[in-house]
Amino acid sequence: MKNTSIFCLTLNPEHEKPINKLGLIPVGLGNKSFSKNFLTDKNGISISEKNPFYGEYTFHYWLWKNYLNKITSEWVGFCQYRKFFVKKKILIENLKLSELKDNLFINPNEENNKYDCFLGESFSVQNIKISKIVKHHLGYFFLNPQYFFWKKKRNLKFQFELFHGKQNLETAMQLLEKKHQNMFKEFMNTKTSFNPHNMFFCKKEILARYYEIIFPWLSKCEEIFSKKKLEGYGLKRIYGFLAERFLSFWFTKNYKYKELPIIIKDISNYKNL
Repeated sequence: MKNTSIFCLTLNPEHEKPINKLGLIPVGLGNKSFSKNFLTDKNGISISEKNPFYGEYTFHYWLWKNYLNKITSEWVGFCQYRKFFVKKKILIENLKLSELKDNLFINPNEENNKYDCFLGESFSVQNIKISKIVKHHLGYFFLNPQYFFWKKKRNLKFQFELFHGKQNLETAMQLLEKKHQNMFKEFMNTKTSFNPHNMFFCKKEILARYYEIIFPWLSKCEEIFSKKKLEGYGLKRIYGFLAERFLSFWFTKNYKYKELPIIIKDISNYKNL
């Protein structure tokens, strides 16, 4: 029995061969036509029509409702066609597909079961580029100059409000179950980094618990936010961004975890396989 099932998400049907050569399970999202070798979010119990708003979480929902019980491996992992977990940081320039495969993190049990989950290396929100401030958020910093000069003031709540709407986070947090609500608020108000890209490995039973929390919450959020005008990447995909922050909170709060490097290497560059 395979120890790990690793799903690789893509929008491009042409990625089938490189995904297969990497030993990953191809998942096709979006409106393009995928071969029968792909899993997609379109059959069975599905919210695939919400992909522009939920991002990869339409597949997570499909997995929860249709496929999770069919997985026989102990561990389940998720990566993307241009973002991969690796055992250690490596140079990506001129990286061959076979070299990428050799460096992929694919076997959590090599860690002797010390951990319950693996997350991407944390990303600090304190070092927002000045160019981004000037281009998109100069008015916000003008009205709140303490954030411009004091990086320590830039917590996760500040960063989320800056890129995804000022009141949206507070509204969403009020919809969480009470047992998670205060701790998540504290996390967002005190932490300055999170584990990015909605990428993780965890044991199958832990994944089921995560889904049982995240989807009822996002559904409640949708009841409120669907009445708003969600335009632009930062607002339109707000459910994926909320899940990304909650994922960091929930896994690090409840389980033994280890952070892993994530490399950005678009498999579209591997042609003529």
